[in-house]
Amino acid sequence: MKPSHKTPTTSRAQEIKPMKIRTMLLFGAPGSGKGTQGKILGTIPNFYHFSCGELFRNLTPDTELGKIFLDYSSRGLLVPDEPTIRLWHHTIQGAEHAGRFNRKTDMLVLDGIPRDIQQAQMLKDFVHVHHVFYLRCGDMKKLVARLQRRALRENRLDDANIKVIRQRLQTYERETRPVLEFYGPKLVRTIDSTETPVNVLREILDVLAKTAT
Repeated sequence: MKPSHKTPTTSRAQEIKPMKIRTMLLFGAPGSGKGTQGKILGTIPNFYHFSCGELFRNLTPDTELGKIFLDYSSRGLLVPDEPTIRLWHHTIQGAEHAGRFNRKTDMLVLDGIPRDIQQAQMLKDFVHVHHVFYLRCGDMKKLVARLQRRALRENRLDDANIKVIRQRLQTYERETRPVLEFYGPKLVRTIDSTETPVNVLREILDVLAKTAT
């Protein structure tokens, strides 16, 4: 008789698939204050701040991703989805291996990603989004002024040119803002980003404190 073989109830891929990461999104147009809030939240124990734009800007121009970022950012366009998600995976894995991030205990604070619906689709198997904080600024002139001040303060060339700034804001409206619909109204909390950073932070922390488990 041939020996019988039990059919496994789960595949090997399913068995080793990592748990989804508890995640909150800081969402809004360029200049809405996502980076400011993300840096503050990243100093709180069990919160890990991931800034996609900051990582791209720290890449050197002699690398593949660095060249891609400079090419697209100089025109006010979004970096393509594949290298963006590749950078995200690489950084998160590195943070886990270095002990800076623990997916079992930490909340991931995403800032500047996902930037379009395709990226949201690509991330959905890896993150469990609990909150989307939409930092809304209805005054276009204020956003432009913020970006210009930031360009001077941080020497950010992608924020210095008024033509590039307007292109970035148009790209946001066309490609990024629809991500809010992807996650739906139950997850989205709209916050007036023209308020002081302290008041914006207070609203975010109030929501997190009420929903903490």
